[in-house]
Amino acid sequence: MAPMRLRGPWSRFGLAVALAVFVVDRTHKGWMLGVYDIAEKGSVKLAPFFDLVLVWNRGISYGLFQQDSEFGRWLLILFVVAVLGLLTVWLAAARARLAALALGLVIGGAASNLVDRLIYGAVADFFHFHVYGYSWYVFNIADAAIVAGVAGLLYDSFFGRHKSASNGD
Repeated sequence: MAPMRLRGPWSRFGLAVALAVFVVDRTHKGWMLGVYDIAEKGSVKLAPFFDLVLVWNRGISYGLFQQDSEFGRWLLILFVVAVLGLLTVWLAAARARLAALALGLVIGGAASNLVDRLIYGAVADFFHFHVYGYSWYVFNIADAAIVAGVAGLLYDSFFGRHKSASNGD
């Protein structure tokens, strides 16, 4: 069995992407909660289909697994820390720029949302798209980065160039 590596050819790139997502999301959240004071403003309509709001998500993606207890909060924190560790190991094994980019997006977004959960006990979400009575979930920059990262990983897994026994690559 080969030893587990924590650094690979694309690690630095992926971690730079993660840091960029983390800084942008933390800065945006700080501005929305502090300077702009979205909590005081309530819902701010920017377009017929888009509002700025403040929603505290005590669960994970799409509001799943809502946790109202301290035990549940810390369980989610431990879960995210474990996932971040696994994603970092996956990043070390990445052999393509797209995979490293995608993993960096997910790592940065998950890390920023983790900080929210540590500081506030929940994740601050702000963007609300809605049209013709249909409402999408409220999300933040970190969530958008995570979704883009997952899409990149799916694309890479289906269409990326991978080694296989049949073609000798």
